[in-house]
Amino acid sequence: MMKLTRRRNLKVVVPAVAVIGIMLGVVGYSPTLYRLFCAATGYGGTTQRVDSDMGTVSGRVITVQFDSNVAPGLPWRFEQVQREVKVRLGEQQLVSFTAENLTDQAIVGHATFNVTPQTTGIYFNKIQCFCFDEERLNAHQKVDMPVVFFVDPALASDPETRDVDTITLSYTFFRSVNPENAKDLSRFIASAEPDPVRGEQLVCHALGANKTGPMLGGVFERKAGSAAGYKYSPALSSADLDWSAENLDRWLSDPRKFIVGARMPVRVLDEASRRDIIAYLDKETREMNDRSELKSVAQGAANLHPKE
Repeated sequence: MMKLTRRRNLKVVVPAVAVIGIMLGVVGYSPTLYRLFCAATGYGGTTQRVDSDMGTVSGRVITVQFDSNVAPGLPWRFEQVQREVKVRLGEQQLVSFTAENLTDQAIVGHATFNVTPQTTGIYFNKIQCFCFDEERLNAHQKVDMPVVFFVDPALASDPETRDVDTITLSYTFFRSVNPENAKDLSRFIASAEPDPVRGEQLVCHALGANKTGPMLGGVFERKAGSAAGYKYSPALSSADLDWSAENLDRWLSDPRKFIVGARMPVRVLDEASRRDIIAYLDKETREMNDRSELKSVAQGAANLHPKE
């Protein structure tokens, strides 16, 4: 009788414990789940993060306004450089914000953001933004920080957003509660040393294989349109130029303007990002040439002293 009672109790207790565990898990992860939900749906005016624009530009023009705020407890001055810009849907746009640390010590901040009307969040795409990470600003340092974005042309066909002609992008900087592993905002200073490590993170093409774009391995000083096995546009195939630092900078700034007829839609509007990408491609090419030279020397030695 007691065994039967215990079994009945277990049938009640085990499911109850399981339900409690699931509820605790949901509560523990609810902030993360909420952020993921907002990012996927644009709920609450949450913008989207993407690697590049869509290459499709509409004739429809809208106004994007900017708003900047600093939360209590963060002794920074933070403001937008432009009050507003007019952009075509699908057009990549670069704007800047300025941050200044008013104290004698380095401070780490973190920016939150949203857009209004909130229904436009799903269509507002940021390619580059200081708001993705914890950011360190050194004592009395002042930097201009770029934001690169575009508004999806699909906004014009959604019944909830097709009549929208103005979007406001708002930022608020808070003092960070997780200052470890913060990025240094000095990377945006134009006079800063090129950072090939950051450049590697920004490169979206493969080094050793042709994929969406041609392989970039050894691209520095290589003739444009000459990577074996990649089908280039006629404009790039016939371009009479080598990929020098200057030409790479012009190409990354606006490929279709630099070489009329080129297919590449992606632009890197931020000067510091272009500088770091070029530094990485230069470093990678030099290392590849060194490896090739060592391999040739080793092969020559093997030919001179063949095995018995």
